[in-house]
Amino acid sequence: MGDLDRNLVEPVDVVKRFPPAERVLPVLLRRQAERYGDRRLLVFGDTVWSFADTARIAAASARTLADAGLRHGDRVAILCSNRPEFLRVYLGCAWLGIIAVPINLALRGGQLEHVLRNAGPSLLVVEDASIPALDTIDSKLLPEMVWIVGDAAPPETPAGWSGLPELGESIAPGAVRPGDTVAILYTSGTTGPAKGVCCPQAQMFWWGVYSARALGIREGETLLTTLPLFHTNALNAFYQAILNGCTYVLEPKFSASRFWDSIRRHEANVGYLLGAMAAILLAQPERPEDSEHKLRVALGGGVPARFHDVFLKRFNVPLLDGYGSTETNFAFASPIPSDHPGSLGYLAAGIEALIVDENDAPVPDGVSGELLLRPTEAYSFATGYYNMPEKTVEAWRNLWFHSGDRVVREPGGHYRFIDRIKDTIRRRGENVSSWDVEQILLAHPAIGACAVYPLPSELGEDEVAAAIQFEPGATLTPEEVLRHCEDRLAYFALPRFLTFVEAMPLTENGKISKPTLRERGRRPETWDREKSGYQVKR
Repeated sequence: MGDLDRNLVEPVDVVKRFPPAERVLPVLLRRQAERYGDRRLLVFGDTVWSFADTARIAAASARTLADAGLRHGDRVAILCSNRPEFLRVYLGCAWLGIIAVPINLALRGGQLEHVLRNAGPSLLVVEDASIPALDTIDSKLLPEMVWIVGDAAPPETPAGWSGLPELGESIAPGAVRPGDTVAILYTSGTTGPAKGVCCPQAQMFWWGVYSARALGIREGETLLTTLPLFHTNALNAFYQAILNGCTYVLEPKFSASRFWDSIRRHEANVGYLLGAMAAILLAQPERPEDSEHKLRVALGGGVPARFHDVFLKRFNVPLLDGYGSTETNFAFASPIPSDHPGSLGYLAAGIEALIVDENDAPVPDGVSGELLLRPTEAYSFATGYYNMPEKTVEAWRNLWFHSGDRVVREPGGHYRFIDRIKDTIRRRGENVSSWDVEQILLAHPAIGACAVYPLPSELGEDEVAAAIQFEPGATLTPEEVLRHCEDRLAYFALPRFLTFVEAMPLTENGKISKPTLRERGRRPETWDREKSGYQVKR
């Protein structure tokens, strides 16, 4: 057993209901369709799918993919916002054993090119609003087949481009196994390009189990998420609903001004917040009806401790502390409400953890080190990084997944996050690779050296900061630096803070000392994008 044995509700005993060989999406959908029939599963605006509808849509969507020549193991890239068509394509892929490759909508230029080059999709499904992003990349990287979602397609499209096919006849499920990859989810690299995490069918099943267990989800509840489907959180919430006979309400995106209205309208019981979202909601004007709703709990991973009690008092909603990653699963969770707000919580049953030093040797409780994780349930973690064998071996060395996070296990059994060993910045629920940002900055001929690092914001999370040293005789304004980056980086990766320096602080071995830059923080000469009035293109 793990360290946490309190406040957990086994979600409808789904582990016993679905033995290991049946932890694949086609079985889950068909079995739950028989069990729940016309009960609502998906709600998106005016679109409603029952459990029975969803199984039929998955089988019919799979038919369109098969008719297009796609087979088990092929990749389908999805560049689409939160909408039913995204799930339709994902379900069709999972039904046949085709691999879905959701793409972050903010990617542009080299970042988008890398994903397409690495994944090598046979088909791209792109929302009409995202077609302009394709103009920022080499067209040779696009697959021959492109399906467009929406009604605003360009008047002229290349051969092989068409609208999303209409649904027709169903097809039988493919020979799908629990260890087969159902999705490749790209997570930002720290010392190199983004890595495609190979998520097996059973990992998504276990995401549904562990998350529902931590949140205490009960059969028939309504789960509402505003998080993007191209990340694991919103996807695994869909599995929580499937496994527990719940209704999954998908909103287009997070809106602080509309969040509580949506919670009330849908009578949601469970919500999903990350990082600064709780602080943003608290910053809204107080309303008499703030606590008038049916929300029982909200995921609050990464929400700073100081916001927990305030959130509970104002909205009457406890926040669940937790920790997971695309490569692993919902590994830690707190009780509801948290007994140590702002911590990671306690280790989940079915997962093992070690805190180690630089030599992978365990350290005692109370001493910080790198967090290592491994599962005891088959295929409940990712199986590696797609087309990156060296990175896979590096991350899973000694048969443990190395998180790159510095963590301490307290004597009472709860785990506390200290900082990131890896050079990653976490901003508004997105991982930002400092390496990616630095490469874009260094591509400008006026920039001789740069360093990208996190600085804290008013909301208690990371903001992207950059120190820049110009080539001799060269200079740029902050606005010129941002304009250089805008078409080459996702908007969330654009630096907020810019500091122009005469020389970089260096370590003894001649490398730029990012700890020194972080310790300096915001200096009088530091330019702040949010205070400057600069408008970021999205």
